[in-house]
Amino acid sequence: MTTGSVLLAPSAKQNYDLIYYLKGAAAGGICCSITHGALTPVDVVKTRVQLDPVKYNKGLVGGFRQIVAEEGAMALTTGLGATAAGYFVQGWFKFGGVEYFKIKAVESMGEEKAWENKTKIYLGAAAGAECIADIFLCPLEAVRIRSVSDPEFCDGLADGFVKMFKAEGVGGFYAGLAPILAKQVPYTMAKFAVQGAAADAIYGSMGKTPADCSDGTNITVSLGSGVIAGVASAIISHPADTLLSKVNKAGAGGDGPMVQRLANIAKEVGFVNLCTVGLIPRCVMIGTLTAGQFGIFDTVMNALGASKFHFHNPNE
Repeated sequence: MTTGSVLLAPSAKQNYDLIYYLKGAAAGGICCSITHGALTPVDVVKTRVQLDPVKYNKGLVGGFRQIVAEEGAMALTTGLGATAAGYFVQGWFKFGGVEYFKIKAVESMGEEKAWENKTKIYLGAAAGAECIADIFLCPLEAVRIRSVSDPEFCDGLADGFVKMFKAEGVGGFYAGLAPILAKQVPYTMAKFAVQGAAADAIYGSMGKTPADCSDGTNITVSLGSGVIAGVASAIISHPADTLLSKVNKAGAGGDGPMVQRLANIAKEVGFVNLCTVGLIPRCVMIGTLTAGQFGIFDTVMNALGASKFHFHNPNE
């Protein structure tokens, strides 16, 4: 192992240098933008259920029908621009950051120790990358949620930014930072750790490593392990997701400090409802989304000529 541009055993011909990290970041931005953008209609229904469970009380399919009947099919695309832009930025820092942090951990610890601590590395890399990504995502997510909760609020991403800035200043864009960190950091930690463990289990059941498999097989493994990771991370992060949806609704939780507003919302909604309302559509959404992200990430990395880093047992 060398410093700077490194060669690690998982892919002997792959340079893990700045170009690799840029390719990983680009692949992450593309996969997150595509998947979150494609699932905008599901997210619109999910957010409406979280914000007004009394009105939208007929489940995912019923929510679709109700919104289309009352507002037209285009209402299901509300917030698409903010979603696609916000999650491209978030995916850039999240996937690129995870690749960077985990490879640097292997450099620092050595392959054998890194193999023994790979779950901890996944958790730490995901937490660090997500914290950075959320600083950039939060303003776009605030505009998206405001536009979904109030379809008359703005005519697009740029208009939404202008209106929120005039009404609430910079602080308005970061009103949801605490809940978005509470949601996204555990979600991303579970997402990468569970996906890594599930992928390892699948490869182990086949008696093969990623290097032994074709690109198509590796992408299939990424899709399957992504579904498992998506459902697990959706369950873990759902209470904070509900709080995030509600705190960005005008007037939610009163006018006090953010912690007090969140506490007021949690008390009003109740713990059971925080954990369960909208959970099924969120599991459908996040399970599909996460599988798609890992599949698209691997596909784009292959197209860019980069071999994705995998932990390697040096004793094998």
